[in-house]
Amino acid sequence: MKDSELEALPPPPSLIPPNFEPQKVHGSNLTPMARRGFGTKGQKISLVTNHFNVKLNNTNDYFYQYSVALVYEDGNPVEAKGIGRRVLDTVHNLYNSEIGGKGFAYDGEKTLFTVGSLPGTKLEFPVVLENLSSNRTVRGGSPSGGDTKRSRRPPQSKSYTVKISYATKIPIQAICNALKGQVSEKFHEAVRVLDVLLRQHAAKQGCLLVRQCFFHNDSRNSISIGGGVLGCRGFHSSFRATQAGLSLNMDVSTTMIVKPGKVVDFLLENQNVRSIREVDWVKAKRTLKNLRIQTLPSNLEHKIIGLSERSCREQKFLMKQRNGNSPSDPIEITVSEYYAKYRNLEVTQSHDYPCLDVGRPKRPVYIPLELCTLISLQRYTKALSNLQRASLVEKSRQKPQDRMQSLLGELKRSNYAADPLINSTGITISTTFTEVEGRVLEPPKLRFGNGGDLFPRGGRWNFNNKTLVEPTKIKCWAIVNFSARCDVNGLCRDLLRCSKAKGMNLDEPYSVIEENHQCRRNPAPVRVEKMFEAIKQNLPGPPLFLLCILPERKNSDIYGPWKRKCLVDFGIVTQCIAPTRINDQYLTNLLLKINAKMGGINSLLAVECSYSIPLVSKIPTIIFGMDVSHGSPGRSDVPSIAAVVSSRKWPLISCYRASVRSQSARVEMIDGLFKPISPQKDEGMIRELLEDFYQSTAKQKPEHIIIFRDGVSESQFNQVLNIELEQIMQACKHLDETWNPKFLLIVAQKTHHTKFFQPKSEANVPPGTIIDNKVCHPKSNDFYLCAQNGPIGTTRPTHYHVLLDQIGFSADDLQELVHSLSYVYQRSTSAISVVAPICYAHLAAAQMTQFVKFDGMSDTASAHSGGAGSSSDGGGGFIQIPKLHDKILSQGHNRNDNDSGSHVNWNPNRENVEDGRLARSNNSFSKVEFPKFDGKDVEGWI
Repeated sequence: MKDSELEALPPPPSLIPPNFEPQKVHGSNLTPMARRGFGTKGQKISLVTNHFNVKLNNTNDYFYQYSVALVYEDGNPVEAKGIGRRVLDTVHNLYNSEIGGKGFAYDGEKTLFTVGSLPGTKLEFPVVLENLSSNRTVRGGSPSGGDTKRSRRPPQSKSYTVKISYATKIPIQAICNALKGQVSEKFHEAVRVLDVLLRQHAAKQGCLLVRQCFFHNDSRNSISIGGGVLGCRGFHSSFRATQAGLSLNMDVSTTMIVKPGKVVDFLLENQNVRSIREVDWVKAKRTLKNLRIQTLPSNLEHKIIGLSERSCREQKFLMKQRNGNSPSDPIEITVSEYYAKYRNLEVTQSHDYPCLDVGRPKRPVYIPLELCTLISLQRYTKALSNLQRASLVEKSRQKPQDRMQSLLGELKRSNYAADPLINSTGITISTTFTEVEGRVLEPPKLRFGNGGDLFPRGGRWNFNNKTLVEPTKIKCWAIVNFSARCDVNGLCRDLLRCSKAKGMNLDEPYSVIEENHQCRRNPAPVRVEKMFEAIKQNLPGPPLFLLCILPERKNSDIYGPWKRKCLVDFGIVTQCIAPTRINDQYLTNLLLKINAKMGGINSLLAVECSYSIPLVSKIPTIIFGMDVSHGSPGRSDVPSIAAVVSSRKWPLISCYRASVRSQSARVEMIDGLFKPISPQKDEGMIRELLEDFYQSTAKQKPEHIIIFRDGVSESQFNQVLNIELEQIMQACKHLDETWNPKFLLIVAQKTHHTKFFQPKSEANVPPGTIIDNKVCHPKSNDFYLCAQNGPIGTTRPTHYHVLLDQIGFSADDLQELVHSLSYVYQRSTSAISVVAPICYAHLAAAQMTQFVKFDGMSDTASAHSGGAGSSSDGGGGFIQIPKLHDKILSQGHNRNDNDSGSHVNWNPNRENVEDGRLARSNNSFSKVEFPKFDGKDVEGWI
């Protein structure tokens, strides 16, 4: 620091007074709460779970951690993936005495672990490997020598230096301490050692390793999902601290791999074309990049880096030659000519198409397509299509007993007890499932229209002979049909009949607008534009509701452009369908969605109507659901979409609205909860939702705030408590400095691997099954809940973690509340697997992601930066989601006139609430009144 800078510094602070107390930052150092008790309600049921008990025998020993560095003989570090295990295996075999005869667990990258220390803190070993599977190439561009003598040379070898240096030691006792509730960083490090041990065990069996999952090279484990992609069934394994001790959690897992075989066959299937002439080579280049192939006739492995610019018979390269022992001038030759003249191979199938480039960026090596075969167990990391996803889900399902047999079979096959390195750690892994005791909670009573009540059976109910609680009246609507196979007249007739039975006042549609058959080969956005032109010609003004019949089920390209056109450009509520078989059940489910979107209520909990929900019905309470939806992996240009939904109309807990924003790609923490731009103004999502609650609840502020957060891992719990919850608290204080609501924060996890089984039944566990013992955390407050009915596959429970409870719920009351919130999802007639606020948040984020996808960026699957600004190059460095039309804003919300439009306020059930703006049109027909046009409407419609 310069002297001038020292002079500019302020004077040092005065002495701190002895009676001074630093001001505490509210909620800035919170940690997950401990369990206060166990639930008792419900009928007890005996279950088993896919946790296998692990015994520790040598708790006084230490794991020693060492850093590993691999360098070439010229001193440059080794960056190639996959070579590390071969090098370290060679070290273990050649230098066994130098390392004290110890085995080690190597993570495949830069760390290894041993039980007990190595002879020294710094060790160095030279290793020479025969480079049998890498690219043996000549600079001229051919994948072998320039003449026959050169091609007969022995395989190349490479020299490495392995540097091993001591890093730290990890006490095995840390695992025992964690089982007593004393969790520390050392525990996570010790468990990591055990996980690395199992990964190394799988690697020695030739498995593909994907994080904590491993996949055998066995074609019987593969299922085709189309497009040259296979679903490969394998296994997940991880060690967890539970109330019953340390356990190995093992589960069936599936990853996507490229279908092995000829590259040409893969491209035809991947692009769904019949001939190589139809292949899109730009797309093929993206798909094939970084895949590994085996080539004929050498049987060597290479990695694809791209394609040649010209066809095989036109692509030339310089080939060096030898005249005796002296080199001669290189000759220019095409790839086809080289293989015909020097390899005695005629290139026939692919001579008019690009070659694969398996060299380096400045040293290309070209190989004809027909000589290349994709090797097995290569991950497919591109985004799957809707059809592929649906096929993967359908074909990877396993019944409970089948899953149990698969797990027991893999434990027997792995035979961990025979691994000397695992034995040296002193752990013994049981081969039997852990027994647990569950409880089956009674389903909550539901209330329908006209005072009708019903207890769901098996997690399901129906609307036979029942009406909706608050049915809506729908006028000014029409049907648009993109499908040539749908009987629209029959659908319309049956829909009107069914709506009348449910108490809905649904007028006849003003018009049925059919797509011009000449437009069906156009791109989806063009088809949507053409359809809206037809709508304008057939209707006197914008309808309040459009029923859209799509041509395909689940995978229609029209869906995204259509939703964007309706919700963003015109503010029209729309419901898309793709019916295959129309019956009363289908029509009822359709009407439930339409009624909810138009602001109605389908059913309520009986305890809502009787104001008897403990700590909720008597004290103003708001319930938040929070979720973040991310783009496909590797797409940094695709923003993550954060959604927060909140309950309204307290004491009801069945009505919700949402606020949605974009934020930086793959950022999981929501940064738009609190956005103060002045002492009086906050543009964050929480304030908007709190204001809506205040307006919809007789101007009452919530005294209890219940937050459900989805999609975060255990390592992020502290961030949720000290970043997101802190923002919510600040948003409350910004509204009213004297307001001190109490908080309940719960994280819901679906992406875990714990399953529960009935040992003497082929059926899934019954809906309402809850487990808060044995396999739960030894200290933290968590429980598993299977609220849903699982008729297909194996039920996946939701794992709820209670991070903070200032309200003071008992275990039974809290578990009953969570269970009841699985029955208030207005779009369903069955209990859902996760609480409705989270499901609505996920729905809202996914809906907005459809617009992002339509903009040509990516599909869904989270630098904090805000959602301010509506330009494509927003200040946060990410593309903003499009602003919804004003009509989509929820009824009664006082929208700020200076709102920049960078965020969206949207009721996930109700897309349009402008019913109050109805006025008779000059072109009235059948007593139907369309909305008056304001200037913006006229401009958009005409």
